[in-house]
Parts: sequence; C-alpha cells; structure tokens
Amino acid sequence: MRALRLPHLSSLRAFEHPGYLAVWLGALISNIGTWMETVAMGVYVTQETGRAEWTGGIVALAFLPSVILSPLGGALADRFDRRVYVALGIAVQLVLAAVLTVLAFIGELTVPIVGVVTLLNGCASTLTNPAFSAMLAELVPPRDLHSAMSLNSAQYNLGRIVGPLLAALVLQMGGASWALLINTLSFVASLIALSRVTLPSRDTPRTKESLWAGITRGISVAREDEDISRVLWGTLFVAALVAPFIGLVPVFAINVFGQGAAATSLLVACQGAGAVVAAVVVGTLADALGHRKLLGFAAMSIGVVSALYWMSPTLTVAAAVIFVLGANYLTLMSGLHAFATSRVPRDMQARVSSLYSMVLGGGYAAGVWALGALADRVGVRFVTVTASVIFLALVLTLRLLSPRSFDDSRA
Repeated sequence: MRALRLPHLSSLRAFEHPGYLAVWLGALISNIGTWMETVAMGVYVTQETGRAEWTGGIVALAFLPSVILSPLGGALADRFDRRVYVALGIAVQLVLAAVLTVLAFIGELTVPIVGVVTLLNGCASTLTNPAFSAMLAELVPPRDLHSAMSLNSAQYNLGRIVGPLLAALVLQMGGASWALLINTLSFVASLIALSRVTLPSRDTPRTKESLWAGITRGISVAREDEDISRVLWGTLFVAALVAPFIGLVPVFAINVFGQGAAATSLLVACQGAGAVVAAVVVGTLADALGHRKLLGFAAMSIGVVSALYWMSPTLTVAAAVIFVLGANYLTLMSGLHAFATSRVPRDMQARVSSLYSMVLGGGYAAGVWALGALADRVGVRFVTVTASVIFLALVLTLRLLSPRSFDDSRA
C-alpha cells in the first residue's frame, strides 16, 4: 500500500507511512463492527433490565480486566513479535464474537451470557492493546507519534460514527443477531491488514529478564518519572468521573429522553464525529500551543462540557454538546497517552502504554458502574453532573498547587 499524499498538516503525518495506513484501515473496519455490537448490546441490556446499574455493570466488565492484566500485556508485548501477538489477540476476539452471534441467532442470548462474553473479550483486548499501541509507535518515526496516536483515536471514533448508524438500521431491519454477525466478520479486516505489515527490527535486543521483572521495571520507570506519574493520576480521574458518559449513553437516551436505539446511535455517533474533527487538528494545535498547554486547556474544559451535556434539556441539545465533549475527550486522552509514551525508549513503550490502559480501564470500570448504580437511586443527571464538577475542582486544585504542570518551558 502506498503512502497517501496529504495536505501539509502535522496531524495527518502518520498517514504518510504505508504500514501505519494499512493497520489503521483494518482497525477502522473492525471498530465499525465493534461499535455495532456495543450499541446493540447496550440497547438489549437496558431494555431487558430497565436499570442503569446493569448497563453500567456490563460495560464495566469489558474494562475490569485491565486492572490486573494490562501490566502483563505490556510485558508480553515487549518480549514477542508484536504483529503476531496482536493477530493472536484479534483471533480470540473473533471467536468470542462468533459465540455471541450464534447464541443470538438461536435465541439463547441472555444478559448473564452477554456479561461473561464481555468479560472474556475484555481480557483478550487488555492483553492485546499495549502491543497494538507499541506496534503503531514502531510504524512511524518519533516526531509522528502524536499524529499516530491521535489518528488511531480518530479511526476508533469513525467507527463510533458509522457503527451506531449501521446498528440502528440493522436493529430495525433484522435485529441484534445481524449486528453481531457483522461485527464477527469485521475482525477479518484487521487480520488481513496485519498480514501486509512488516515491523522494523528492534534497536535493542529482546530482554532476557523474567516476566515479573519486566512488569516491575515498567512500573518503576513510570513511578520515577514525575510527568508520567502525573499523567496516570490525571487519566484515573478522567476515567472515573468523566468517561462514564460513554457507557451511560443508552441510559440517557432511553431512561431520560424516553427514546430507543435510534437516539442511542445518534448520541454515540455525534460523540464520534467530534472526536474525529479533533483528531484532524489536535496535532497541529499541539505544535502551535505546546503539548502541555493543550493538555491543560483540555483538562480544564472537559469538566464544564461534561456537566453541560448531562444538563441538556432535549435530545437535540445533548447531541450538539456531546459532539464538543467527544472532541474534548479525544484531545485530552490521546495527548496524555502520547505524552507518557514519548518519554520512554521504544523497548519500554508497551509497558508504559499498558499502565495507561490499566488506569484508564480500571477507573472507567469503577466509574461507569458506580455512577450507574447511584443513578438508579438518586437520578442520572444529579450523579453525573456532580462527578463532572468534582473533576473540575480537582483540576483547579492541581493548577493552584502546581501551576507549571502544563508549562512547555519545563524540561
């Protein structure tokens, strides 16, 4: 595959590398299918149970394994051929998707089964994601790492746009089983893309240290680097207090606005559209403003935008605000991820990326379940707006105590 000739925009530089472009396209197709499944199962669980706690709990199961397995996935990714390792993880996810599809077609699908398959899929994804992120870093030069991370988030969010729209159509015409079938087939695209990629040789030989030693060394590197530690703490607070807006979209659409699958798909797609727009310009903004200053602005604004989203009086207003929230969220999270990863050598990037995934996944799992459970008792708007305000207060406190945290003049 040839590299694309694109306008001179630093955010798009990663597309100039053909290996990255091939993996990006394969992942996009796969994520379209994944988002079709996500919407279909979110609507199914919400309608079957009628409770936000169940919806949030099922979503949490996909991310809960990251608390334990992310460091292991990072250490494994730095020991084996990353392309083969990622392909194995995708194959496992394909099998799990096929199981869910068969059960749906024969009428044996239940909420507990959805929970079990979601947990197993979360395990496979958690073990694979650090290797995938590190593989992307190997496919581009260091100067294009922020572009690669942002565009990777863009393809994920393009899937968030196309997948829900297709899901709404498929759910109306054929039901959840057909959405699950499309998701199963979509994993093949990623496997084909990986078969066409050759990774560059490592600059350093693969380590002979034990697996546990590799995990602990990655944790030590992150703990000793003040900036990486600050990124991980920031990621935890965003994941627990703000990010649950993603998993609770079906609750907002169905329980608050009295709508169904179409409204859920609309909100998910609008979030994805905002994220894609942000991905196109975030690299250029980072070059112009500085990475730290851009992260500081994104962190300050996301609490406000999140609160406005949850206070939206109508579905139309919510769709407009979640567009902005999606852009804000991508800018902040892709920036945090790229910033932490760029501070370590390539042979350590998978381990640092795994710690980021562990904190993000663990915080999100706890946050989406807790907010969902509280929402059943005191109301979804009150709980989520309060969480957004708490996050804003934390950011303001950090800036008062450490005003140079996002100052690019720092070494």
